[in-house]
Amino acid sequence: MVERMTSIWRLKDEMNRKSRRKIAFSRIEIKDLLKAWIAISIAFSIAYGFSSLIGFIVMLFISAFTVGVGFLAHELAHKFVAQHYGYWSEFRADNNMLMLAIAMSFFGFVFAAPGAVLTMGNADRTKDGKISLAGPLTNIIVALIFLGISKITTEPISVIAAYGFTINAWLALFNMIPFSVFDGSKIFRWNKIVWTVLVGIAVVMLFVL
Repeated sequence: MVERMTSIWRLKDEMNRKSRRKIAFSRIEIKDLLKAWIAISIAFSIAYGFSSLIGFIVMLFISAFTVGVGFLAHELAHKFVAQHYGYWSEFRADNNMLMLAIAMSFFGFVFAAPGAVLTMGNADRTKDGKISLAGPLTNIIVALIFLGISKITTEPISVIAAYGFTINAWLALFNMIPFSVFDGSKIFRWNKIVWTVLVGIAVVMLFVL
């Protein structure tokens, strides 16, 4: 009887895990992702500087394609890896941080902390580290894709791609800070070698490539 009940509970748990994996996005999450994407694009456009409305609009589209894509890829990587482990996971924007990012952009600097992917489940140190690793690692991959595009195209595409490379490499390094709520703190706690390697790659990409 005990074995049968155990099997039933295991079956229910597995069904719940699979059902959670099928739930991709909620309306709230989609709204928060779009809101954060737009706010980040505006902030980086302002920080870059512009002399006309047309210049601002052009930079807004460039930021949405480079910074925005990097942000989306980073957050969705966290979400999908968490869902892979069977956890409920959704992005939630932080309105205060979004307003702060836009406000600081007028001083030429953007503090990119638009929100976070919330994960519900009892993740151990290893799983938590891998979920955190997914974000900055994805930024590294996106940066390399932009680098490749910059090498095989001509201006203005090559210039835009070079900007995408730099900003995504910076996002990867920024998120590897091993303190507080940054991804780097969980990765460092899980595996210091992985943390060191990823930081080294980001540094080389930024200051060598």
